[in-house]
Amino acid sequence: MKDDIVNRIANSKLETIDLEDFYPEGPRIVFDIKDWLFEGFVLREKDFRHQALEFNWSQYQDSYVALTCSNDAIIPGWAYMLLSIYLEPYAKKIVVGDLETLETSVYQDIINNLEASKYKDLPVIIKGCSKKPVPQNAYILLTNKIKPFAKSIMYGEACSSVPLFKNK
Repeated sequence: MKDDIVNRIANSKLETIDLEDFYPEGPRIVFDIKDWLFEGFVLREKDFRHQALEFNWSQYQDSYVALTCSNDAIIPGWAYMLLSIYLEPYAKKIVVGDLETLETSVYQDIINNLEASKYKDLPVIIKGCSKKPVPQNAYILLTNKIKPFAKSIMYGEACSSVPLFKNK
């Protein structure tokens, strides 16, 4: 008699969450304002406003944009606010910071809108390896979001996971 091979993982209530599945498509762009500064360090309001007014913002259509200044210039908060006003009709998301800050903010929105109660009393594995730039903060945000509901939380793959939390 031949024994059938049973995939116990496929037959279990184990839920796998792969943050890569939530990765929204669209270019990620760092907009560095250093080139708009006088001698690379001084923001002249009139010149800055003129450059913002004349700039072709439509090139950022459906993009995720991180506004930054890569040198040590002191940039007033209103400058980033002004740029965001021009970018808003085109960009999907605008933040002040680097690409990691941008990705964290994108994932924060996604995880905030995730219906965590669907993981109630279920063992959950948060898949680890990713080909897309999923920030470490996204894993923390997700863990904290599902912790009140999940029976257990593990990290990795079903065949080799690291236990993180078990609800008592």
